[in-house]
Amino acid sequence: MSERATEARSANAVQRCIIPECNSAYGIRERIYVCPRCGGPLEIQCRLESCGDANVLRKQWTDRAGSNDPRDRSGVWRYRELLPFDFDVPVVSLFEGKTPLYDAPRSAEYCGLRSLQVKHLGCNPTGSFKDAGMTTAVTHAALLGARTVVCASTGNTAASLAAYAARAGLQCAIVVPQGQVTSAKLAQSMDYGAAVLEIDGNFDDAMRLVQELADDASIYLANSINPFRVEGQKTVAFELLQQCEWKLPDHVVAPGGNMGNSSALAKGFDELRQLGLIDRLPKLHVIQAEGSAPMARMFAEMEKNRVARDGSVMPDIVPVADPKTLATAIKIGSPISWKKSLRGVLRSGGRVLAASEQEIADAKAIIGRDGIGCEPASATTIAGIRKMVVAGNMGRAESVVAVLTGHILKDPDYVNRYHNGTLSLGSSSPMKGAFANPPERVAANKSAILASIERRNHKSGGVPRAKN
Repeated sequence: MSERATEARSANAVQRCIIPECNSAYGIRERIYVCPRCGGPLEIQCRLESCGDANVLRKQWTDRAGSNDPRDRSGVWRYRELLPFDFDVPVVSLFEGKTPLYDAPRSAEYCGLRSLQVKHLGCNPTGSFKDAGMTTAVTHAALLGARTVVCASTGNTAASLAAYAARAGLQCAIVVPQGQVTSAKLAQSMDYGAAVLEIDGNFDDAMRLVQELADDASIYLANSINPFRVEGQKTVAFELLQQCEWKLPDHVVAPGGNMGNSSALAKGFDELRQLGLIDRLPKLHVIQAEGSAPMARMFAEMEKNRVARDGSVMPDIVPVADPKTLATAIKIGSPISWKKSLRGVLRSGGRVLAASEQEIADAKAIIGRDGIGCEPASATTIAGIRKMVVAGNMGRAESVVAVLTGHILKDPDYVNRYHNGTLSLGSSSPMKGAFANPPERVAANKSAILASIERRNHKSGGVPRAKN
């Protein structure tokens, strides 16, 4: 089907409440973030039958990889048949997406797998996965005539929104918990011209405030409660499958913070299944930090009480009032998108679990040994995979993709403290990093340097294997 024939994409989409008892539908030009009738989460529902033949779509998407059309240079807008926008809409883009899929042999060995791939969304323009959703959210904000875009953030959302707002010529205000956002992320937001508003409290307090601000018709809320954010982020699933030559992995593992990312992946895979491009769903797993793990606790209770895994019964989540973790990107005690995320996990047969600070820190360091840097929150995936292999929930020979959500330079202080033996949470004792690699003071002569290199050669070896 030609682009001209499917030009009015917006006519084939609605915003729909995901609560089955409600199921209310709204137009996509309505500036709403939750269902006005029941308060439930909204998601965009497209008429996928209007997208055309699946094989034709697959060829179009492949051909666009070599195109210089600005929309095709984006790893989001390249898949525009599945986005709820007319094809002639002026898009706000920084050529996001197109992120690499790496083999990670040392991380695989550490986890007890024969092989492991990592999808590094930290290679986006602002260094995190948020860009894939921000291009669609800010495009929608501009279409609705918003003057100001706002978000609550632990850092990555703020940096991304600030960049895309600057690109669109919109005012941007970000609300962040004071002293809980890395200097690298704040630096990005300031440089892109956003108003950085620091509050006493945590992310959940900031989220409550921006939801109140969004009552103003001139203000557009860009957190993942906004279903248009999820529309951009779901394209990660499309790109991943294209990179895998449409061979579906057995497992996809993502970090869990505000749960927009896992919600989007679940939606993307489900749409590919409905289109017939895949015949099943990969098991989607979500990993949280132990001190900030309300959904992992909920999942454990569901398993303990043998609650049906079909999503028909979903108890209320119990927020963590004072979340604690050094993985600041997922330091969220009351995730706004937990219902969508848990629904996706349950439908796929996946799991939700938590990793300790030590497990996250060592996992992050072993990812580095593959030459792939990431921020701490990303490393929950490797920590979670290792735990699932040990527990027998993941087979050694199964195909696994870990999603890395942020670049290593998002939190360089964490890296330095880990390798120098000063990384600790609160008043706890510093961690002893299994892969600590501190700088060494040597004499300024050839023999001293050669001696240091030789010592390192003797000490080097493989990585610890998971016990199977």
